[in-house]
Amino acid sequence: MEKRLKENFLSYSRKLEYNLNMEKADEVYKIVSQILPGKVMTYGQIGKIIGISPRLVGRILHNNPDPENVPCHRVVNSRGDVAENYAFGGGTAQTQKLIREGAEFAASRVNLKKSLYKRNH
Repeated sequence: MEKRLKENFLSYSRKLEYNLNMEKADEVYKIVSQILPGKVMTYGQIGKIIGISPRLVGRILHNNPDPENVPCHRVVNSRGDVAENYAFGGGTAQTQKLIREGAEFAASRVNLKKSLYKRNH
């Protein structure tokens, strides 16, 4: 019986976590859809606004169902690095999209001093 209770609890816990993540996903997608072309935000910026970890922001964006309207290529890490595992073609594709939109790079990183999007809450 104890094993069954643990299994039920874990199942419930996973469903709850999934539902919370889906709510947070909607918030992430809403913020990312507002980033202007040529600008970027960091996973940490978005996580801080929503109250989740930057890693969860990344996981949510990796599963982006609508990259045409939710431009996840405009999200980089805190150093300005693109994601090597960018879900829609890898880091090179992400870099090319950002360059086409006018994001400024310094070496192989987005120049955050010039291209960081500052969102009005």
